[in-house]
Amino acid sequence: MTTTPQQSPSVVEVTVSGAPRRGLASRLVSRLGSGTLQVALALVALFWMVPVVGLLLVSLRSEADNTNSGWWTVLLKPTELTLDNYRTLVDNDVLVQSFLNTVYISVPATLLVVGIGALAAYALVWMDFPGRDWIMVAVVGLLVLPIQAALIPISQLYGALGIFGSITGAILFHVAFGLPFAVFLLRNFFVNIPRDLLEAARMDGASEWRIFRRVVLPVARPALASLAVFQFLWVWNDMLVALVFTSPDSAPLTVALRSQLRQFGTNIDVLASGAFLSMLVPLLVFFAFQRHFVQGVFAGSGK
Repeated sequence: MTTTPQQSPSVVEVTVSGAPRRGLASRLVSRLGSGTLQVALALVALFWMVPVVGLLLVSLRSEADNTNSGWWTVLLKPTELTLDNYRTLVDNDVLVQSFLNTVYISVPATLLVVGIGALAAYALVWMDFPGRDWIMVAVVGLLVLPIQAALIPISQLYGALGIFGSITGAILFHVAFGLPFAVFLLRNFFVNIPRDLLEAARMDGASEWRIFRRVVLPVARPALASLAVFQFLWVWNDMLVALVFTSPDSAPLTVALRSQLRQFGTNIDVLASGAFLSMLVPLLVFFAFQRHFVQGVFAGSGK
């Protein structure tokens, strides 16, 4: 009697395929293409633009017209529009100089924060050195340090160095308080860059500086643009730091408009044109970097 050997049952592997689970931000981005949501967002954008349009129309009307009626009446009387307010603004040496001071403060403070923050974030992520983790802990701790706590000590330091009331002092203060957020933001972006990409560049003989400049910076362009927009808007619209650390000769536009309001009181035509000019530059910067800004905000949201 012969027995046939029993065959062991084969194990069949079943692979379940399906769409990966997406996060809330990823689902929100995917729904932005729906027509209903686009209409709703357009209505919100129009509602948000009402104060901007109102300020523009006020700046294009004479002081008498602004006193007698609201800015919306110009929609029925377009003859009230005039550029005399902006001619007066250009002839005002104080406001023109304050506008230039704002540029002199905002541009270097933004470039320095982005450049130094990118270098520091790269070192904290991809370079091994003693105390690296403790430095990152200190950076996170500096994020919660209020500006008001440093006004008096920094004022005393600037007085000893002889830079109190200068543009240089305002720039250094903005750079010092902008770097913790810059390092924290860029560090979280750099850590998601594939390590194999950097190792391949090292195997080709690239130095750390070349890797940072040719590999990391192009990949991190959305994050750098987002940081630049945040930093520029913060510095451009700042008044507290400018009030403390600048003199009348180095004061930015926010301080100059405040002094004009205190001096003239009801000089709404000059104040409106200056305020709209102060608002226009950040809007242009935001729309110029809008594509990179949105990419940087949603970077890493989808898995």
